[in-house]
Amino acid sequence: MTTISTLPDAEAAISLRQERSNVLRLAICQALAGANATVVFATGAIVGDMLAPSKALATLPVSIFVVGMALCTLPAGAIAQRYGRGRVFMLGTGSGVLAGVLASLAMLVQSFWLFCLATFCAGVYAAVVLSFRFAATDCAAPERRPRALSAVMAGGVFAGVIGAQLVTLTMNLWPPYLFAATYIGQAAVAALSALILLGVKLPMPTAAEQGGGGRPLGVIVRQPRFILAVICGVVSYLLMNFLMTAAPLAMKLCGLSQESANLGLQWHVIAMYGPSFWTGRLITRFGSAKVVAAGLALTGAASTVGLFGIDVTHFWASLILLGLGWNFGFVGASAMVLECHRPEEKARVQSFNDFAVFGTMAVGSFLSGGLLSAFGWNMVLMLSFAPLLVAILALAAGRRATA
Repeated sequence: MTTISTLPDAEAAISLRQERSNVLRLAICQALAGANATVVFATGAIVGDMLAPSKALATLPVSIFVVGMALCTLPAGAIAQRYGRGRVFMLGTGSGVLAGVLASLAMLVQSFWLFCLATFCAGVYAAVVLSFRFAATDCAAPERRPRALSAVMAGGVFAGVIGAQLVTLTMNLWPPYLFAATYIGQAAVAALSALILLGVKLPMPTAAEQGGGGRPLGVIVRQPRFILAVICGVVSYLLMNFLMTAAPLAMKLCGLSQESANLGLQWHVIAMYGPSFWTGRLITRFGSAKVVAAGLALTGAASTVGLFGIDVTHFWASLILLGLGWNFGFVGASAMVLECHRPEEKARVQSFNDFAVFGTMAVGSFLSGGLLSAFGWNMVLMLSFAPLLVAILALAAGRRATA
C-alpha cells in the first residue's frame, strides 16, 4: 500500500526533474544560440556598408535577417504541431551552422548578396531560438509557466557576452577578411547548441494538436487580450530592432570605434535578458500588463537619452535602456499570449504571434538604414515615439475594458 501511495509523488518528482532539465538546457542554448543574433547585429550593417553596391543598402543584411525570422515562424509552427519541437530545433540549428559558413564565404569572395543569404539563414535560426521560451512551458505546471518562460530568456544574458566577445576576439584573425573567422566561430557555437538540444525531452503533439483541434485561428486572434498581446509584442520588438539595427553604424558614422560598438551591443543584450531572472515573478505578482507598461516606459527613456548626445556614454545608456524595455515588453506580451489559447491550440497561436511580431519588425528594420542614411540618428530616435504611443493607447484601452 505504501508503494502505491507514493507513486504519484515519484512521478511528480521525475516530471519536475525533467522540467528543470529542459529549462536548464534551453537556457544554455538560448545563451549559445543568442550569440548568433548578437554577431549579426554587431557586424551586419558594417559588412553591408563595406560590400553593398549602395550605402543606402548597408542595413539590408540585418533586415534580411529579420525577414528570415518572419518567414520561418509559420512553417516552424506547422512542423512542431505535426512532428514535435525537437525536429524544429534541429532544423533551426542546422540553419545556424549554414549561416556561419555562408557568411564566412561571403567575406572571402566579397559578395554582398551571398552575405544577405547567410543572414537570412541566421534569421531562420533566430526564430527557432525564440520558440525556446514557449517550449519551456510545454511540460511546466500552469503556475510555473511564466517563470519557466523567463528562466529560458535569462540565458540570453550570456548571449550578449558570448556574441560580442566572439566578434572582438575573432574579427581580425583572418586578414584581410574582416569578420570571416567570426562567422566560422558562430557556426561552431550553433553546432554545440544542437548537441545540447538533443537532451531536451518534450511531450509529442497529441492527436488533437496534430489534427488542428481547438477553435479556428480567426476566432482566437480576434480576442481583445490576444490583440493587445500582439500589439505590445510587435512594438517592443519593432523598436528594439529599429534602433539596434542602426546603432552600430550610427556609432561608426559618429567616429566611434568598432570595439565600443561591440561593447555597447554586449551590454544591450545583457540588459535584454538579465531581468528575465525576475520578470516571471514580476508577472505573477503584478500581472503582464503592468510589466509591459514598464517596458514601454523604459523604451521611451532609451530614445530620449539618445537625443541628448552622440558620445559613447549616450549610445551605451540608450542601448541598455532599450534592452531593459524590450525584456519587460516582450516577455510580458509573451505571457499574455499564454493566456489566450488552449493546449491543443498552442503551436498555431504561438507561431502566428511570432509571425506578426517578426513580420512587422522586418518593416522597421528595412526603414532604419535608409532613415539613418538620409536623415541621421536623431530622426531614427524621434520616429520611435509613434509606435510607442500606439502601444500605450492599446494598454490603456485594455485596462478600461477590464475595469
